Amino acid sequence: MSLALDAGSARNPSSVLHHSHQFYKWLVLGNVMIGTFMAVLDSTIVNVGLPKIMATFGVTIDKIEWVMTAYLLILAVMLPTSGWVADHFGYKRTYALALFLFTVGSFLCGTAWNENALVAFRVIQGAGAGFLMPVGMAIVTREFPPERRGIALGFWSIAAAASVSFGPLIGGYLIDNFSWHTIFYVNVPVGILGIFATMVVQREYKTEHTRGFDLIGFVSVSVFLTFLLLALTDGNASWNTGGWTSPFILVCFGLSVLGLVVFLVAEFNVKHPLIELKLLEDFNFGLTNIVLFIFGLGMFGSTFLMPLYLQNSLNYTPFQAGLVFLPVGILQGIMAPVAGFMSDRVDARIPAAVGIILLGISMYLNYFLSLYSMHSQIMLPLYLRGFAMGLMFTPLSTLALANVPKHKMAQASGLFNVIRQVGGSFGVALFGTLLTRRVIFHTASYGIAVDQHSSAFRNTMDKLTHFSQHVVGGSGNVSSMRGKGLIIGHVMKQAFVSAVNDDFLVAGAITILCLIPIFFLRRKRPQAGVKAVAMD
Repeated sequence: MSLALDAGSARNPSSVLHHSHQFYKWLVLGNVMIGTFMAVLDSTIVNVGLPKIMATFGVTIDKIEWVMTAYLLILAVMLPTSGWVADHFGYKRTYALALFLFTVGSFLCGTAWNENALVAFRVIQGAGAGFLMPVGMAIVTREFPPERRGIALGFWSIAAAASVSFGPLIGGYLIDNFSWHTIFYVNVPVGILGIFATMVVQREYKTEHTRGFDLIGFVSVSVFLTFLLLALTDGNASWNTGGWTSPFILVCFGLSVLGLVVFLVAEFNVKHPLIELKLLEDFNFGLTNIVLFIFGLGMFGSTFLMPLYLQNSLNYTPFQAGLVFLPVGILQGIMAPVAGFMSDRVDARIPAAVGIILLGISMYLNYFLSLYSMHSQIMLPLYLRGFAMGLMFTPLSTLALANVPKHKMAQASGLFNVIRQVGGSFGVALFGTLLTRRVIFHTASYGIAVDQHSSAFRNTMDKLTHFSQHVVGGSGNVSSMRGKGLIIGHVMKQAFVSAVNDDFLVAGAITILCLIPIFFLRRKRPQAGVKAVAMD
């Protein structure tokens, strides 16, 4: 592997010898896993804290979802620039800068005094995460030869799997015993450790030929994504009385279309595009990105639903809600290296397709959740989800990057992650909007179905009125009003659960669509003579 070492390394032969040590690439992998753990941890740990943050700031779903959307949005915007920044300033420096931004953003989020400040500080976090994932992936794929990338990416996925398991668990414990602010403060010591490890372990690497920065592409893609997500998120917002035809929403859609047109024109005409769309001409890389977009749309869009359901409908504490996610990451962490081992030796499409099918089934099973769901009914889909995600990602990464040349690895990994995060951003916006609309629909439907003149309604009211008088006291009229309030509250809870079910059903259908492009992927043939992978 031809590497352009920085001047310091070139002058220090012992440093070069150290970096050529047989265990060096595994140390780098461990270092990169720290950043991956942080970036994924922050999305999972925040999910379980959303109900508490909503209660603290007194905001609704259409506002609090921006805590997720803003993070995913800026992450998606910054991802394409990661390749240029890493090529221009060096991979080690870029990775350390990403950890620094993420750590500072985490600290500031913990100090947020209202929802607007929290969203603003999440942008800083997302900027750091936007560099961490693709640069880390590029570093790993550069250090490992092609025949060992599957197993390396499998171990890299363990960091994400650990975040899926321990993020909600850690977040729930911190919220139950301290406050929601601590779910952000916990990133600070991990970030400091990651920065120190990066400076000590990694060598600097820069490409021999740097390219110019595509400012037009960066601005236009930012305009496209920002205004499209604003339109999708605020279409049903409580303040937007005009709905989808309001001037604000129409202007957002118009600016988004304009940004997309300018972006496409610029990327196909500038000498050094921000996102090298020609990479999509590679058949496997292009199709795999379609799979990742569809996956992100369904998976990320439905991820924030489960903690809301558990805490708002089943009265789980944040820690109890986080505890149910523990098996997901464990199973994903176990299966990721196995899937990587398989993808290096057999048709990688097989574990990827099985993973997608199981993921779709897990979403469909969540369609049957209710106010009285048993613990086993909640856990079975999560077991399937962890198993499925462990099977999916490593084979897809192996298939996507199999034919990408080394000097374009940063661009490819950046685009690879952009597509998934853009899908995730759209998913959070779309499913948040869908949840709001379906809650309104089901509330109206159940309200009409409650016949106040029926004998069942009168019997229920009599019992609730008697219960209220016996427990709380008060006059008959006051007790009757309390009884009606209990019925209305139950109707609203049932409407929320039904809306959550609708979201999961749509997410399952979207996920199964990933199977279509999987069938057309070209098989990555294992190299002849490759033996079982062992650490060099």
